[in-house]
Amino acid sequence: MEQPFETRLDLQALTTAVDAIRSEVGRVIVGQHQTLDLLLTALLADGHVLIEGVPGVAKTLTAKLLAKTLAVQFSRIQFTPDMMPADVLGTSVFSQKTGEFAYRPGPIFANIVLIDEINRAPAKTQAALFEVMEERQVTNDGITYPLPPPFMVLATQNPIEQEGTYRLPEAQLDRFLFKVVVNYPDADEEVAILRGHHQRRNLTDALGAINAVLDAAQLTELREKVSQVHVEENLFTYIAQLVRGTRDNKSLYLGASPRAAVALLNSAKALATLRGRDFVTPEDIQELAAPVLRHRIQLTPEREMEGITPDGVIAQLIQKVEVPR
Repeated sequence: MEQPFETRLDLQALTTAVDAIRSEVGRVIVGQHQTLDLLLTALLADGHVLIEGVPGVAKTLTAKLLAKTLAVQFSRIQFTPDMMPADVLGTSVFSQKTGEFAYRPGPIFANIVLIDEINRAPAKTQAALFEVMEERQVTNDGITYPLPPPFMVLATQNPIEQEGTYRLPEAQLDRFLFKVVVNYPDADEEVAILRGHHQRRNLTDALGAINAVLDAAQLTELREKVSQVHVEENLFTYIAQLVRGTRDNKSLYLGASPRAAVALLNSAKALATLRGRDFVTPEDIQELAAPVLRHRIQLTPEREMEGITPDGVIAQLIQKVEVPR
């Protein structure tokens, strides 16, 4: 049994909030514990999340439930092949009263934005998200409009092998903190899903009963706690070695960027607080290496044909790089 340890940061408020969010989401969702932990980590680390999985594994529902536990503005955008950038960012509309054009903000102007089936929209619309995801602002007709903090994009996508999907540009993928892969539930979880569906009868009522746990100001305070988490000097080197190891790997033709190293650092600090610690361990970094790196690296065609996966390359890299003691 682990012995209790004394922390330098008071994480009681954060722990209470996280437990309450898990409880609220668990009223509807069965399982998905790893997915929820990654979403909570991204929320605390101020990052966007790409959620991939086949249709019907509750990707959208999980994202909606997380949003409902926050007392902030929520927006959902369904991406389609005919989606245009103005449908997301907004556009200038001529006013007959004033005789001038006025900017009408699009649905991206919210705190939590759920983009459903993001890889069904064409490249032009994907490119429209570059500025808003990285800089939290929209530029229209030379005028910059900042988005209200906090701002988080939760995007779902179907596997790219499915019909009617587009591969997201590398520059856009790099703006997501995590790529979370949602798999099918196991046998016991699927039985529990059926039982819950039978007993609940009405999903709309269940969603309406979800309580908000955090508001924007409280979330800002929790993120401030995360920023103060202690990181040993040798862990900076460890993160850098893991990320740099993707750039000279013979299985990859595209390695991870320095942004990936920053993402791994920030998310490891957030994960540490979820685990009740005010310091990062090598295990935190190893646990998050795949979600942070899998969408930022590209396999060579030869390795892809051999059945090698990005996660497999990352696992080999973790085994190769010496763990600091």
